[in-house]
Amino acid sequence: MITSFIVSILNMHHLLPVLIGQYGVFIYVGLFLMIFIETGLVVFPFLPGDSLLFLCGSIAAMSSHSLNSIILIILLSLAAIIGDSLNFEIGQRFGKQLTTPRWHKVIKPKHLAQAKAFFKRHGSLAIFLGRFVPMIRTLIPFTAGISKMQYRKFVFFNILGGIAWVNIAILSGYFFGNIPVVKAHFELIMLGIVFVSLIPVAIMALINKRKGQKADA
Repeated sequence: MITSFIVSILNMHHLLPVLIGQYGVFIYVGLFLMIFIETGLVVFPFLPGDSLLFLCGSIAAMSSHSLNSIILIILLSLAAIIGDSLNFEIGQRFGKQLTTPRWHKVIKPKHLAQAKAFFKRHGSLAIFLGRFVPMIRTLIPFTAGISKMQYRKFVFFNILGGIAWVNIAILSGYFFGNIPVVKAHFELIMLGIVFVSLIPVAIMALINKRKGQKADA
């Protein structure tokens, strides 16, 4: 899975323009579904949302391609918001069943524990902050649903976080994705985005490990 994930990151820069040429405006449907699935279905936390949004922004800045940055921002913000809302409902209605051992292969207990720790540490703000952390991003609304968080409060941070995440990622690609140095090393930049965004997860894992060692001592 890790190998195929890295391959998809490396090929995305070449694959997406080809798909745009083949499918035209229908590519928006595919992009909507990618962001919706990553944020809305708890079993797909590994999809490259940050990299995809950055790449879309950089392509939208090119006059030779048909992607429109405004349409991207509106459409993909909606996908992120609706996705998190669905994920919240899944957690609220089916959270207990989906956290049993039979689901551990698709919903990793380690990742779920990280999301719970993140949610416990940041409270309601975790819904907003979690948008910017891979793996955590998909599991935070699910965790909020399990914890029976008040939906009115969840919706506020969901909308705020969805709009902020999509705008920052797409506009970063739009303004910086076509700088010669970035274009020349685009694959490395994509991997760099993934690496940097995983740093908070690694720090949380290290903190949890140290806490566990202290508890066992």
